Amino acid sequence: MKLNSGISRQISLSMALVALGIILLVQISSYALYTYLIRHSPEFMNSDPLDMTPTSEEVIWLVVTTFISVVIAVTAAGKLSRRILAPLNSVAESLRRVAQGDLTARATNYDHAMGEAAQLVSDFNRMAERLQHMEQERVFWNAAIAHELRTPVTILRGRLQGITDGVFVPDQAQFQNLLTHVEGLGRLIEDLRMVALAESGHLALQKVRASLSSEIETVLQLADPLLQAAGFRLELDLTPQAVLCDPMRIRQALLALLENVRKHATPGVVRISSLASGSTCRLRVEDEGPGIDPALALHVFDAFQRGDQTQQRGGSGSGLGLAVVKAIAIGHGGQAICRPSKLGGTLFELNWPLA
Repeated sequence: MKLNSGISRQISLSMALVALGIILLVQISSYALYTYLIRHSPEFMNSDPLDMTPTSEEVIWLVVTTFISVVIAVTAAGKLSRRILAPLNSVAESLRRVAQGDLTARATNYDHAMGEAAQLVSDFNRMAERLQHMEQERVFWNAAIAHELRTPVTILRGRLQGITDGVFVPDQAQFQNLLTHVEGLGRLIEDLRMVALAESGHLALQKVRASLSSEIETVLQLADPLLQAAGFRLELDLTPQAVLCDPMRIRQALLALLENVRKHATPGVVRISSLASGSTCRLRVEDEGPGIDPALALHVFDAFQRGDQTQQRGGSGSGLGLAVVKAIAIGHGGQAICRPSKLGGTLFELNWPLA
């Protein structure tokens, strides 16, 4: 059976070297012993050939070679066991610490650890890092959700308390204001639900054959006045082709991308394009600037991510808009991409399979 290059091969090689060393020790030392006896011990040459009683020299040789062989075997076994057991003990100790809640525990990857043992340490450390990252993400999500929910709930409570105390008049305008905050709270909860379902692979879509260009034009009828009021002008490059998608979710994603442009981009041209290349459908939204920092671009579709420019401009929002775009892309079996645009700003792309 062919041995792999890990522990089994190294154990076999080590045992073979130990056996070879002991054999060489016995052969060389026996040759030296009998050479000495023949040359310097006449009584050995004149002894009865049938007498099997070992001489004193032979007894000493047996004891010494046995002792040296045992020392060699114990030393080799000790070094071999340390190379195997030290990483395993480190992993076991780290596992106990992780089980007790210490997610910073890491196993030590010894320099001379054998193949599978070293790989086990590496895999464990990656798992521990992933668990620690997930725990940090959970804490961050809890804090972010609490922060986003606190503002509308506080406003609603204050308004209702004011109506109860007679501070505010319970007229139609007041109830319309309360309804607006309730709708915003409902949208936030729905966005959270969508992101969670997409990450768990349970986001249900109603896919049908639809004209992507018609869906885009439907969205622009609603968004164009707001974009023009903010100083943006649209350029369209649409391919009239029927694609398999959930039209409502595609419209939702496009609205989120345009809202992101309206809040964060420099007023100017906004190019919206759709195309089908090969087996993939692509929906793109590009702006003229100021662009996104490359470090932030790697995480721009993560929930509750906001750049420094958003904070400097006093931008509002839940930080879930682009996360919803990513969720819709994943639900369609595609992906959401952010990269620099030829217009000088940022290009957001939503793509998914045509079939």
